[in-house]
Amino acid sequence: MYTEKEGLRLGLVGWVKNTAAGTVVGQAQGPAAMVEEMKFWLSKEGSPTSRITRARFTNQKPIDKLEFSGFKTRF
Repeated sequence: MYTEKEGLRLGLVGWVKNTAAGTVVGQAQGPAAMVEEMKFWLSKEGSPTSRITRARFTNQKPIDKLEFSGFKTRF
């Protein structure tokens, strides 16, 4: 919920999901500066009840067009 709200605030599209292992996975697309801001938020702040010990971002690449609409939480 908090991550979805932050993604929307930054004007990003994509999704996020909490895993059974207690981690978070997802995809975020949008202006590079906003994606970087989201990565910073995820690695330093996160939701109020989160305990962040490590953040790893993979498969980063430029895209020609957005592949999602809106920013959603998947269950």
